[in-house]
Amino acid sequence: MDDDTQTIQPDPHEDPRRALGEALHEIKRVIVGQDAMLERLMVSLLAGGHVLLEGVPGLAKTLTVRTLADVVGGTFRRVQFTPDLVPADLVGTRIWRPDTGRFDTELGPVFGNVLLADEINRAPAKVQSALLEVMQEHQVTIGGTTFPVPKPFLVLATQNPIESEGTYPLPEAQVDRFLMKLVVDYPTTGEEAAVVGRSLGEAPEIRQRLELPALERYAAAAHAVLVDRDIIAYAVSLADATRHPAAHGLGDLAGMVEFGASPRGPIGLVHAARALAMLRGRGYVNAGDVRDLAPDVLRHRLVLSYDALSEGITADDILNRVLDAVPEPEDRYLHRSTRTAAA
Repeated sequence: MDDDTQTIQPDPHEDPRRALGEALHEIKRVIVGQDAMLERLMVSLLAGGHVLLEGVPGLAKTLTVRTLADVVGGTFRRVQFTPDLVPADLVGTRIWRPDTGRFDTELGPVFGNVLLADEINRAPAKVQSALLEVMQEHQVTIGGTTFPVPKPFLVLATQNPIESEGTYPLPEAQVDRFLMKLVVDYPTTGEEAAVVGRSLGEAPEIRQRLELPALERYAAAAHAVLVDRDIIAYAVSLADATRHPAAHGLGDLAGMVEFGASPRGPIGLVHAARALAMLRGRGYVNAGDVRDLAPDVLRHRLVLSYDALSEGITADDILNRVLDAVPEPEDRYLHRSTRTAAA
């Protein structure tokens, strides 16, 4: 995988910010509001991470994912997770053909660029683990033969927070494999009025704005975004504050968190921040990029204690305290550019 990545060189004459901005604008023609969520989805696509979407039904999660796939020129697959689902329904299986006297391999719906795993917590653990394996390895083995999934490969899994009957909650170690967990909230009254108004007419035609080879080049360009050591230290400090809050002046939170963010937290936070910085037209990451993404990258990596749950304290409450307590590093590149302009 590393060798393949090295062969994709960003074109210095391309403008990723403009091209990606046009793609986001096209998605917003279809999806009203949810601008932050759309930006995070594009960041995840560039960073090569997967996303867990949590929200009540009717918030256009499926439409958003389908629109994203159409705009970037990728294939879209959707799987409705149910209790009777088996791994073969997801990854594929071997089928005996009596007419030919041999087995043929039927590949499952995971073989697409964008996979929507709808209500992932309604399928049993063996199905969840089959999906998480292909998320991590980007390949599936069927009958002793390994099949790589297409590139890019993005899984967006949804959860319904208001229903718990008949569900199989994802274990913490498996949830940790998602780059982000996005909480999709209700639209504002103005946005909802716009949604209702649009429903009275024909749905807008979705236009493809990117091609997959260009998207891979932009992902490679994101890898070239500079990350200062102070920014890395800031991301690590945020994660450490969730594990050892007393060491960061948050002693009252010590009994609220059983397990803090794993090392995947700051790793994913820095990788996502590079993609966000590129979307914002910068060749370097600043503390604002990290701060903006920290709740989305870290909220699902915290295991709260019974005391916190009984008091109604959420992971976002903890992270808000952590973000206020951990000092942000200075923007060295901004100071440098200011001095250069003054000279």
